[in-house]
Amino acid sequence: MPKGRLKVLVTDKIDAAGLAPLKADARIDLQMAVGDKERMAELVPGAHVWLVRSETKVTEEWLSKARALRLIGRAGVGVDNIDVPGASRRGIAVINAPAANTISACEHSWALILALARGVAQADASVKGGKWERSKFMGVELAGKTLGLVGLGRIGRESAKRAQAFGMKVLAYDPYISAKQAEGMGLALADFKDLLEASDFVSLHVPLTDKTRRMIDAKSLAWFKKGARLVNCARGELIDDAALADALRSGRLAGAALDVFDPEPLAADSPLRGAPNIVLTPHLGASTVEAQLKVAEELARSVLEFHDRGVARNAINLPGFDPDLLEALGPWLDLAETLGRFLGQTMDGGLKAVRCRFHGDFPAPQRHPLAVAALKGTLSSILESTLSYINAPLLALERGIEHSEASAPAAEGYPRLLEVTAVTDLGERSVSGAVGLNGALRLVRLDDLTVDVTPRGKMLVLSNTDKPGIIGAIGTLLGRHGVNIADMRVGRQAPHGTAVMVITVDEDPSPELRSELRKLDGVRTVRWVVL
Repeated sequence: MPKGRLKVLVTDKIDAAGLAPLKADARIDLQMAVGDKERMAELVPGAHVWLVRSETKVTEEWLSKARALRLIGRAGVGVDNIDVPGASRRGIAVINAPAANTISACEHSWALILALARGVAQADASVKGGKWERSKFMGVELAGKTLGLVGLGRIGRESAKRAQAFGMKVLAYDPYISAKQAEGMGLALADFKDLLEASDFVSLHVPLTDKTRRMIDAKSLAWFKKGARLVNCARGELIDDAALADALRSGRLAGAALDVFDPEPLAADSPLRGAPNIVLTPHLGASTVEAQLKVAEELARSVLEFHDRGVARNAINLPGFDPDLLEALGPWLDLAETLGRFLGQTMDGGLKAVRCRFHGDFPAPQRHPLAVAALKGTLSSILESTLSYINAPLLALERGIEHSEASAPAAEGYPRLLEVTAVTDLGERSVSGAVGLNGALRLVRLDDLTVDVTPRGKMLVLSNTDKPGIIGAIGTLLGRHGVNIADMRVGRQAPHGTAVMVITVDEDPSPELRSELRKLDGVRTVRWVVL
């Protein structure tokens, strides 16, 4: 910690009452520069802590001027306005306040559910328009109906409690929650399709990942129970707007209520604006007096804890580990997370465990940070974007996902080799990597097949039977679909045996291309990885 008073700079409007503990602490020099770029430019070079909301953009240019900065705090959940990699490179911790808006977001979801059930918004507009149309606005009761919760994070769990108070049956889809955990919450688990087919109301509470993006599209909307109602206070990117508008116009859905959009603000020509039986609110989930106070209070506690103990709670990057140790790890830390991210996008089934095996000379203090980095990378494809090195072990524990680390003798040809294994209910998959002499990351083994891949960009990962012509057939198919190959690496155990192919491409392969690849003679699996 810096000597003398801790200089805390605030450049966005953050609840003053929540920041009161900082103002009252004689060890803290609270400096305000809200809406004043000149004063901000004057204070940034000497600030130790910088607190923002969404208005201030903490860019590389600003970070280069913030020579004393050790902590950036975001009053909210998202950190899109902060250059997190740039902060990490400078040893600056980045924190947010992920739990502060849980109740407000949950309650807004229920405001929308109730509005849909009783046509509140439409009835209000009708009366204000001089009409009295009681028969037009026939609603439905919630009691006895089924609520389908897609995602059982903090907000999803709070929503389940309120559904039970309304006398609703609750189904939940969350591949990373066990049946025993769900039973303890008084609800039942269901597959995504089964949940949509059985639910009268569906509420989305999942993070945005490659697997959840546009999860509500024309295909999944066809699975909905006819007359069901959809609510989304999570992320706008979860929904295909045009497909939803079509489902509302056709009567497949009885209604929808949305608080989040892609992009925001909602475009003037969005198909949602003209859709029937829809309620639209301008991202109000966290817009309560209480939530804003809680966000500020949470940030203030985090700043004081950082001052007292050097611990950055709710960190997005790596403040939980000793800086000297992180420097010693160098690119191995990036490799560990990259291997985990690769593994998370190629595994099948529900995740049960993540195991790290350290082949060769890995001092004991280095193994735990690398294991946590690998765990974080693996979880990143299935959990929220605010996943951090600090909360990854806790989130894994909550979901019954084990993680472990073990040492092993050096592998042939590699003085140091990191192996990460994902254990799922369908089996195991492992990936191994090393760091080259120039610091380059290398992926050198998939399961027991040797490869040599630079793990970056867009990659098609195929397992296949080693047979003449298969590489040509795959290349021809990619070319026919306009997908350019940037790099191709293959590995095999023996001629005509099992082989693997990692193809780095410049374009995203369409669902049709992936389907055609799977149908090629000799191709066993096709997976898509983005790093």
